[in-house]
Amino acid sequence: MFDKIMTLKSADEIEILRENALIVSRTLAEVAKYIKPGVSTLTLDKIAEEYIRAEGAVPGFKGYRGFPATLCTSINEEVVHGIPGERVLKNGDIISIDCGCQKHGFFGDSAYTFPVGTVGEGVLMLLKRTRESLTKAIEAAVAGRRIGDISAAVQEYVEGFGYSVVRELVGHGIGRQLHEKPDVPNYGRKGSGIKMQPGLVICIEPMINMGTKSVLQDHDGWTIRTADRMPSAHYELTVVVQKERADVLSTFKYIEEVLGPSSI
Repeated sequence: MFDKIMTLKSADEIEILRENALIVSRTLAEVAKYIKPGVSTLTLDKIAEEYIRAEGAVPGFKGYRGFPATLCTSINEEVVHGIPGERVLKNGDIISIDCGCQKHGFFGDSAYTFPVGTVGEGVLMLLKRTRESLTKAIEAAVAGRRIGDISAAVQEYVEGFGYSVVRELVGHGIGRQLHEKPDVPNYGRKGSGIKMQPGLVICIEPMINMGTKSVLQDHDGWTIRTADRMPSAHYELTVVVQKERADVLSTFKYIEEVLGPSSI
């Protein structure tokens, strides 16, 4: 029954997934070098595509279900799936950048929310706590535990600060497909859901709103934004469930090398 719901990955497959995850991680760091007021999201997208192709991979999002770009660039109240264009970043913005790639038949996927210039303390705390919720979720991604343990770890932490969890969008399995089973919600009950086994590879990605959990989709058919137009933060890492602790395939360390130790 388990294999009908999700596919466990072999050691060799995990190493290919790790290669993809690290390409995406380095791509986000390359993009981070150019994030500043006055830069367009289309410029960031071009930088990402060039870097991914130089690594011998192809963009994982471009053309996926008709998506037109390499990156999802979601600014301020945009939660996810923002389309790069001529829009220019402004001082005080935040931008979630979600990036995917494909190489050797497998995918990589990671996301990070960047501050642009000087950002208000309240928004910076939203970013910090969203990222901390991801860390807590990864700690729950252990063989023998259940998907709901990951979900509850995120929800309990962020709701303790008065934030809300987006319900319509979830984390996911990853492998030969960008989105595989199981879904990994950011809300739920401990002890609920499918029991995790070693070799399960999942993307955990808290999407946390400062205000209401309600979201709307733009007329472009992609961009998701908060219904109350308050800011939203998004972080994503790819992990392999193992017996004692998760093996984290992607990393934010390259981003931190660019932004410095005080980065969110």
